[in-house]
Amino acid sequence: MPKVPVKLVSWDEIVDWTRGLAGEIKGSGWNPQVIVAVARGGYVPARLLADFLDVTNMLSVQSQHWTEAAKAEERAILKYPYKVDLKGEDVLVVDDIVDTGETLRLARDYVRDNWNPGTVKTAALQWISSVAKFKPDYYLIEVRDWTWFQYPWTRLEDLKDFLKRILREDERLKQEFSMELLERVFKEWYGVSPGDFGFYWDLAISDLVKSGFLKEK
Repeated sequence: MPKVPVKLVSWDEIVDWTRGLAGEIKGSGWNPQVIVAVARGGYVPARLLADFLDVTNMLSVQSQHWTEAAKAEERAILKYPYKVDLKGEDVLVVDDIVDTGETLRLARDYVRDNWNPGTVKTAALQWISSVAKFKPDYYLIEVRDWTWFQYPWTRLEDLKDFLKRILREDERLKQEFSMELLERVFKEWYGVSPGDFGFYWDLAISDLVKSGFLKEK
């Protein structure tokens, strides 16, 4: 079993999931007038939801809990807080996934307490029910076993974090090693092959060499 199970999510899956989530929201009979994306993971789902729900008003807040792929801070923080007056409008706060739930809850509470909305509800594509302390009002997929869902908009960033982690923690990579060994260790750790990342693998290696994290011989 991989130490950090990873599921690579495709763009087509994101569109299908978001359309399904929009259907859940429409079916409830509640219609938001403003959509707030939780930066950064919520940007793409929020924009797609705005399209499917015919909402033209969008804002964002940056609430973050994860410092790098599959590694979390002790608590969520809100970066760059600001205030707007939504004058009683109904607001949907959107993130990509609810794992601990702290980022989405913090964003919702901030909007509710500072932006003068009417009702505020939350939505996410996925809810990891086994670990989440917060359940969104709307979600499409319940995930019972923890997995790192690797979304296409963070493919390079997450891949570099995955590589840095094994390079720091796996004893086999502490000294000089071959690319073949690196690829084998990567698959053992994450359960996905470097080839599954396509051109992102070469980009990640190149970036780590340029930054000095890796040295090529």
